[in-house]
Amino acid sequence: MLKAVILIGGPQKGTRFRPLSFEVPKPLFPVAGVPMIQHHIEACAQVPGMQEILLIGFYQPDEPLTQFLEAAQQEFNLPVRYLQEFAPLGTGGGLYHFRDQILAGSPEAFFVLNADVCSDFPLSAMLEAHRRQCHPFLLLGTTANRTQSLNYGCIVENPQTHEVLHYVEKPSTFISDIINCGIYLFSPEALKPLRDVFQRNQQDGQLEDSPGLWPGAGTIRLEQDVFSALAGQGQIYVHLTDGIWSQIKSAGSALYASRLYLSRYQDTHPERLAKHTPGGPRIRGPLFCF
Repeated sequence: MLKAVILIGGPQKGTRFRPLSFEVPKPLFPVAGVPMIQHHIEACAQVPGMQEILLIGFYQPDEPLTQFLEAAQQEFNLPVRYLQEFAPLGTGGGLYHFRDQILAGSPEAFFVLNADVCSDFPLSAMLEAHRRQCHPFLLLGTTANRTQSLNYGCIVENPQTHEVLHYVEKPSTFISDIINCGIYLFSPEALKPLRDVFQRNQQDGQLEDSPGLWPGAGTIRLEQDVFSALAGQGQIYVHLTDGIWSQIKSAGSALYASRLYLSRYQDTHPERLAKHTPGGPRIRGPLFCF
């Protein structure tokens, strides 16, 4: 049994996406004709054994989000639920905070996907790699040129075993041309290092005369607090893909992501493409020009 978690962030994020995000939450902004995170949900729903998809974020569960979740459940015949954080908790804090919900039913493993990425989501290939050699963390990686790599998490791997030996988030100098795609497959044991980070944050932030939990203890950054710390310890591995991938951080990058998805629709979703009909509009040339 498998689950998937999609990290959708919150309204305090995505300021580079304005003004588009004023009218609709960024995760629901249309990319290639459907809400951004529908591409993620479609990919997760196609994985055999998928039992539940959870969205974690800091958005208010307003009417558009609620309607989207209801429609997604009906279309994919899967439970799709939204878990709202009590505060922005970083890329790992929500996973730890909602660990009981993620582990309910004892899943074999669970996917974790950042909402603001465009990909062909090779989830089945990642699952096969995980089952061949089970480790707590499996990261999806792709390659970038030396300049582009500085904008992402960089991975140094063992080329024979694909173990992550070194991980640096947005390095100041060139580290590696393998970058983190923000798509992961975790075993249940992956939550133990998150617990260790939470406890360490609690110890670091709590004053001697201040009983109770330190509010910032729940904020966990997967990239810096977990991947960088555990690299080279036999717990993190990378699965490389040569498929499509990009981040969706701005209006311009949303156009590029749409172009990537549309380039695949002839094979994956031909019903979403316009068709030549007698007397109808003609489709000429490339879909986008840059």
